[in-house]
Amino acid sequence: MADLSIGLLVNPLAGVGGSLALKGSDGEALRQQVAEAGGSRRSTERAARALVMLQQSQLPIAYSTWGGDMGEGLLRELGVEATVLGQPGHSPSSAEDTRRAAAVLAAHCDLLVFVGGDGTARDVFDAVGDRMPVLGIPAGVKMHSSVFAVSPEAAGELLLQLARGGLVGLRHQEVRDIDETAFREGRVKTRFYGEMMVPGEGRFLQHTKVGGREDQALVAADIAAWLAPGLQPDTLYLLGPGSTTAAVLEELGLPATLLGVDALLDNQVVAADASEQALLALLAEHHGPAHIIVTAIGGQGHIFGRGNQQLSPDVIRAVGLDHITVIAAKSKVAALDGRPLRVDTNDPGLDEALTGYRPVITGYEDEILYRVATSD
Repeated sequence: MADLSIGLLVNPLAGVGGSLALKGSDGEALRQQVAEAGGSRRSTERAARALVMLQQSQLPIAYSTWGGDMGEGLLRELGVEATVLGQPGHSPSSAEDTRRAAAVLAAHCDLLVFVGGDGTARDVFDAVGDRMPVLGIPAGVKMHSSVFAVSPEAAGELLLQLARGGLVGLRHQEVRDIDETAFREGRVKTRFYGEMMVPGEGRFLQHTKVGGREDQALVAADIAAWLAPGLQPDTLYLLGPGSTTAAVLEELGLPATLLGVDALLDNQVVAADASEQALLALLAEHHGPAHIIVTAIGGQGHIFGRGNQQLSPDVIRAVGLDHITVIAAKSKVAALDGRPLRVDTNDPGLDEALTGYRPVITGYEDEILYRVATSD
């Protein structure tokens, strides 16, 4: 299986309206006018400038995409194999096609890369919200959202960092859209539409020696200071071993088991140093949501299967794979030197389901996107 799975979604009409002085390509009549003027070359050419960098790197990447001009044609031109998960229902493609494609692709990739402008970003947000990381390759007329790379080449460089195992920041960025009617009348009027998770600058530790740069105890306290206030009522939290997870309980003024698993409910420890059976009993009795918080073992990078076997496959499945938070200092992740975080639960099927790219909280309001795998 490839290390990085990218879903590619192209708006074939993006940007063409600029050369026609149409100030965009939203709306059915304008969409037809833009399509008749030639359609997809601007968006596909700009996407190619980013993706050719990945192709030349020969890194193991799996692509999924949408049919025709919405991605399939571009990847075929580049000689890239891809899984086509659907076809546009309109010609030329519509916002409805974008939303439908984004929703399907999001379920099959680690990162959704879309090509377009603010209108495309808005449609992608409608489909996926902030549930998964996305990255925009800028190709539109209207570019007010901060979910886009500054250029196709910048997008390519960022994707290379990610595929190589670099520490790529993850942050919430704004989706904004402009009122095209007002824009055509000479007035710039934008509105906040939402936020999506976007990989940020990935070079902050790439050329920095870790030793002496970061006090892990202070970082753990920063992580806890951000995480603890956001713990939800009526949610059963299972905190794995380690000083980083212990800091969360310490932030709440509660005792922590440094080398064990503690269970937290409504800011109270309901089980300390709990066994697998005790955790399963708690989960069976609890009728609300549950969540696991784990950290990585220094040097090895394991998040499951080393020192926290109480968080067994049965426990993990009972909590849910989407209800796992990983916390770790950047220096601990950087010390892996590009190797992935690891899982070894003794359940190959579960291990496979846990692999992929996951957000890792690395400080106060600070996250990165990093690979989880069963081996290098």
